[in-house]
Amino acid sequence: MKNNYQKAHFLLSAADIVQLPPDQGIEIAFVGRSNAGKSSVLNRVTQNKGLARVSKTPGRTQLVNVFTLDDDRRLIDLPGYGYAKVPLAAKLKWQRTVDSYICERESLKGLILIMDCRHPLRELDVQLLSFCHQRGLPVHILLNKIDKISKSAAAATLRRVKEAVGASGQPLTLQLFSALNNMGIKELYALLDQWYGYA
Repeated sequence: MKNNYQKAHFLLSAADIVQLPPDQGIEIAFVGRSNAGKSSVLNRVTQNKGLARVSKTPGRTQLVNVFTLDDDRRLIDLPGYGYAKVPLAAKLKWQRTVDSYICERESLKGLILIMDCRHPLRELDVQLLSFCHQRGLPVHILLNKIDKISKSAAAATLRRVKEAVGASGQPLTLQLFSALNNMGIKELYALLDQWYGYA
């Protein structure tokens, strides 16, 4: 399935948002807990298994990684959060970086929030949703790893999360997804195409 994202290529890694490219064009950021499968999702979207480094040790993405699609469009891989074995100072640094990026980056048009469908809406997920809501930033929740549970359990999880976030009035959408077997990829492409202006 040829798509607009296969041409993604690595541009740079930034420890601080001041090191990012000029704040223009369109950026879509991917974020989630350190064990939610964010790198696998990015690799599935771009059909490039080597684009984002997949590690068996959660918490390895400690920088903001920038991938370009063309002169005006970028994919952003934000640091994962919530992994217990990471030192507190590192956690606080990541949090400041993510907060600054979401709050200050004008080219950021939407956030893909990746959750493990078996453990959705953890405390830090809820905090991030609230932060995005304050900014009025659209969020699309990917309930990832549905290959690890039954179809009925996945449907129940989708319904439960939809009910939990539905009352907030926040501009968000959500879907089931599996980076392992491609379930939900067409729906995700449709949303990304809309946000990037490809549609």
